Amino acid sequence: MTLDFLHRWVATGLALAFLVVLVRPDLLPALRRADSADGYADAVRLSAPAVANIYTSRYVLSPDPSEIARSETDLGSAVVLDDRGHVITNYHLVSAAEDIWVQLSDGRVAEPVLVGVDPETDLALLRIDLGDLPTITLGRSNDVQIGDVVLAIGNPYGLTQTVTQGIVSATGRGLLGLSNFEDFIQTDAAINRGNSGGALVNTRGELVGINTATLAEEQSTEGISFAIPVNLVLGVVNDLIEHGRVIRGWLGLQPHAEILRHEQLRRRGIVSETGSGILLEQVYENGPGWKAGLRRNDIVTHLNDVPIRSRQQALRQVAGLKPGEAVRIRGYRGTQAFRAEAVAGERPIAGLR
Repeated sequence: MTLDFLHRWVATGLALAFLVVLVRPDLLPALRRADSADGYADAVRLSAPAVANIYTSRYVLSPDPSEIARSETDLGSAVVLDDRGHVITNYHLVSAAEDIWVQLSDGRVAEPVLVGVDPETDLALLRIDLGDLPTITLGRSNDVQIGDVVLAIGNPYGLTQTVTQGIVSATGRGLLGLSNFEDFIQTDAAINRGNSGGALVNTRGELVGINTATLAEEQSTEGISFAIPVNLVLGVVNDLIEHGRVIRGWLGLQPHAEILRHEQLRRRGIVSETGSGILLEQVYENGPGWKAGLRRNDIVTHLNDVPIRSRQQALRQVAGLKPGEAVRIRGYRGTQAFRAEAVAGERPIAGLR
């Protein structure tokens, strides 16, 4: 009886396994990866072919009129997004370039067309005209969690393609002074000179960010690098393809870098239901905020009834408005509460307003 019992359970288990494979064959690669000794080789094989090298050059005039202009070159990385030839990289790599070349991982070289740039996120979109392009699989940066393993792929110091591995140390990093709209993925994967513009991928080989900066050179630190999350990248890319520029909302307000918390508001005689607000350092004359009655030193606590918790949140919320869209504003002037309604304009390109 015991033998018959075991036979029945083995048969049942085999039948269940067959059904799982039949219904969910996608589970097999994951199972193989779990048992594989290849580490992250599969992820690299999937993503690395779509990571390209960027070479730029420009001519620099010498202050000595007797000397001729000299050529300066720079290098970086880029990622092929689609089979139409769209390639994303960092704005700072191409902003001053007179000549740009893109070299694919298979050695082919193309001189790209500049589709558009967005200095406020340090992104530039190029397009190359080559057939049979390797493209990267897109992930979702809002799925990225602290502790996730990530791989940085790029062209550090001209050493051709190099892969470094680390973990996600933080998400939503801002106030670094690297760009106006900061929502960085922080990682300890090494991002050296030449890695800028390259791919940050997860262990499935999906793009989750574009590598952009490290603090190591500036502050003698190690293991602190940043990538622009892919969700933000794709929003910029879509606008650049459709409009040639990124269209953002604008209220003509310059907020203070630091949020005012409950105790700071209390010292000003303000009792706010949210316990936070942001001080307006400047209101640009005849801008949307000015026309709505806002003035310098006003404290704004809500935008469209959403409490303001940080400067970055407020900037992103305003940028997400469509030009012509009305926005409700609540705040304080002195200790007096006020409400206003402004009509968003379009944020000036590369402006700091």
